[in-house]
Amino acid sequence: MPTHYIQANTNGRLHPASEPSIAPLNRGFLYGDAIYEVWRTYHGVIFAWEEHWKRMRASARAVHMHLDIAPPQILEEIRRTVSAFRDRVPNSGELYIRLQVTRGAGPIGLDIALADKADFLLLVQPCPEVPKAREREGLRLSVATTMRRNPVQSLDPAWKTGNYLNNLLCLREARARGADDVVILNLAGEVTEASVANIGFVRDGKLVTPPLSAGILGGITRALLLDGIAAAAGIPVSEEPVQPADFGSMGECFLMSTTKDIVPVGEIDGVRFKLGPDSVASRLKRAFAEAAREYASSHPELAA
Repeated sequence: MPTHYIQANTNGRLHPASEPSIAPLNRGFLYGDAIYEVWRTYHGVIFAWEEHWKRMRASARAVHMHLDIAPPQILEEIRRTVSAFRDRVPNSGELYIRLQVTRGAGPIGLDIALADKADFLLLVQPCPEVPKAREREGLRLSVATTMRRNPVQSLDPAWKTGNYLNNLLCLREARARGADDVVILNLAGEVTEASVANIGFVRDGKLVTPPLSAGILGGITRALLLDGIAAAAGIPVSEEPVQPADFGSMGECFLMSTTKDIVPVGEIDGVRFKLGPDSVASRLKRAFAEAAREYASSHPELAA
């Protein structure tokens, strides 16, 4: 049971998220036959709206799912859901907005032709924040050793689907060793990403991050940094394979995600990294915050 209120919207019906809302035969529940996206707000505005929609459409095409919903329709449903949430939780600050679309329900069986029609579910809650003390100390990561990232040829991690057992079990291993998050390797022994975040390093002042071909989700925060925010901050970027043996040559490490933007990493299995306001990660975080402010002022139509 959630410790805080979460507002849900199932196919247009508003209700508390603690209330059941899908049929037991829903394929998202039975098989993880679903796709999803998460937005967050900055300054009360839904950030990177189009970028997330583009990725959701790509995920739908990849799994042969027809999206019956259009962005204007979902934007209106998001506003209804946010309004209901703020009625229950006034002054709730920045928001986390999750849209999940399942293939629907139908007779038991894997054949996608058995599905009736797609269902959508919206969830709204406060956007999670990293405590300032954790930012100062940096996260502690540990490399998963008993499992590897599912390969692109099996279930491509670039598809943002409802299948997260691989991430979940890798995170369980790292948490059992007292770490905050996990570093997942691919079958070649290369770094892919953390449980729900891309990973970046800094070597000789340059942002270094694994390429998409390593088997990672094409993160929106990662893409925005690589496509211009890092350059605007005077920080060169490079996509290249990284192995655990390379950790010692990296001066910094950080995670990139929609909900937490850039979070510094203090260590991976005992290898320490630089932290502090003069770090490259801190410069990137400040540059990202400025880009988010500019986006919010430029897109009043996305106010939530």
